[in-house]
Amino acid sequence: MTLPLLAIAAWSGTGKTTLLEKVIPLLKSRGVRVGLIKHTHHQMDIDTPGKDSYVLRKAGAAQVMVASSQRWALMCETPLAEPVDLHQLVSRMDAAELDLVLVEGFKGEAVPKIALWRAGVKGGIAELLDQHVIAVASDRCLQLELPVLDLNQPAVIADFIKNWLALR
Repeated sequence: MTLPLLAIAAWSGTGKTTLLEKVIPLLKSRGVRVGLIKHTHHQMDIDTPGKDSYVLRKAGAAQVMVASSQRWALMCETPLAEPVDLHQLVSRMDAAELDLVLVEGFKGEAVPKIALWRAGVKGGIAELLDQHVIAVASDRCLQLELPVLDLNQPAVIADFIKNWLALR
């Protein structure tokens, strides 16, 4: 089963994470089981220095899984520092437990996207639009041939996503 992907694409500082923080619980309340993949350009570590998992990963384990009755996490080292492959990441998710994977970032990927554009943030709207954009969420009234959603109305965006998902 292939999980539907929907990317939230925008310039840095537009509020992608803030919007997702509001939209995810709204989707959940509408019965949509959501997964998320977030792209970062920064070096990151989800482990805590000094903890066993950190020590064993630093000792050379290529993959480390930490598990409890509340959650589990898989950390994989990528020593070749190649660009991450979105579809490979999605394949690691449990499709039986999800209805949708939201993707933050990956604006260059050929997947359906909602482009976010806020006035005053670096970059124009035109540079965000490609053939994969299914809607634009903005704090301005825009004249586009795509649905334009109010960036400050997360419930409207959640409804749009749920309807889009139902039509797939």
